[in-house]
This record gives sequence, structure tokens and C-alpha cells, in this order.
Amino acid sequence: MRRRPGIGGLQTAANARDQYRLLGENVAKIRTDLMKEQLATFRSQLEDFARKHKNDIRKNPAFRSQFHEMCAKVGVDPLASNKGFWAELLGIGDFYYEIGVQIVEICLATRAQNGGLINLQELCSLLRQKRKGSREAVSEDDCLRAISKLKVLGSGFEVISVGKKKLVRSVPTELNKDHNEIIELAQGQGFVTVDELERRLSWTSGRAIDALETLLKEGFAMIDDGHSDGRRRYWFPCVSSISSLGGNDT
Repeated sequence: MRRRPGIGGLQTAANARDQYRLLGENVAKIRTDLMKEQLATFRSQLEDFARKHKNDIRKNPAFRSQFHEMCAKVGVDPLASNKGFWAELLGIGDFYYEIGVQIVEICLATRAQNGGLINLQELCSLLRQKRKGSREAVSEDDCLRAISKLKVLGSGFEVISVGKKKLVRSVPTELNKDHNEIIELAQGQGFVTVDELERRLSWTSGRAIDALETLLKEGFAMIDDGHSDGRRRYWFPCVSSISSLGGNDT
């Protein structure tokens, strides 16, 4: 018959557990303090780097993107405020604020043509035209960062991925799965037809027409009836050039 541990043995085991726990807490604290020290050192080095290369950060989009990646790794957001060290040193808070305002202006100016859904590449192209006299070049990464700051305004600005394209939505309308599939299919030639949706997506005509009517109502699509085959085309300006509408009789 095995002998059960006595009170002394239980107390010894409890003390050992407490010691292991304290040892674990001390090791965790040492590791945390070391990580904090390393992080503080890296942030200090990041500030020195920013001072040394501030002109490159301001003027070179690729360099600026890499700088943002370094900042993200240490929990620094140079765009969090227009005040403080980063804004005073680099002025990039003002830079992205300016880009954000211009993006809003472009989206408003093109809304009548695209219903508030614009291709990110087209938006960046229009932004560069608008900023032609500016010293700072603008990249897609800059556009994305500026748009991410617009989201806090609750104004409906958002970047969505449809197929291989990124689209910027400047209206609060939500697109469902059917709408996304239609827009993705339209990326091939800029438009879709009802029978194409029936054939390619195995939809009923009712489902196709219902989804297309919603997209028309929201201004995301345009009707083109000027073709000899009598088939109605639904053009999507967010994935095609407006000037091509009506120029293709296929």
C-alpha cells in the first residue's frame, strides 16, 4: 500500500510551485524590460534616421513607403497627429491631409460618371495630374494611407478588392457578393450583358437583372443600347474608360 504524502510534503510541493511561479514572473519581467529597452533604442534610431533622410522621405514615394513599414514595426504612426515630433520634422501629416482633401475633390468630381466607385489606379493618375506642380511625387501607397485616414470621418471612403483590381468607394453603399462578381466579370472588357451573366455565372435572368438594376440605381453602371446585335451592355466606369463606351460593337 502506497504511503500518502503528509502535511509537510504538501507544503513543500506548494512552496516549490510558488518559487517556480515567481521565477517565471521574474523571467517574463526581464524579457519585457529588455524588449522595451530595445524598442526605445530602435525608436531613437528611427528618429535619427528620419532627421538624416527627411528630404528623401518627403520627395521619394518608394523611400517613404519603406519608412512607414519601419515605423509600423515599432508601433509609430507618423500620421496619427499633425502635432508633435514627426509632424514638425517631416510634415507628412500635412502631406497626407492635403492628399486626402484632393482625393475627396476627385471622387466628388467623378461621382456623376462612376457613382462613387473609382479604380485606385485611375484615382492616383488623376491625383498626379492635379498635383503636377507639386514637389512631392505620389504613389498608390500614399493614396491608400490618405484614404485610411479619411475612413475615420465616417464619410464612406473605403478601398475594396474586386478580382484583381482595387476600387475606392466614396459612398456608403454596400456591395454584396453578386455585385462584386458582376464587377469582377466586367474587368475583362469593361461591360457585361444579362446573357453573359447567365452563361458565365450560371444565374437566372431574374437574378442577373435584379443585381444589375441595383448597380444602375446606385450609379455604378451605365446602359449602352447602341449595338447591332440588340444586346444591352452594362458598362462599369470603375473598370473601364468612359470614352470606350459605344466604341465597341462586339
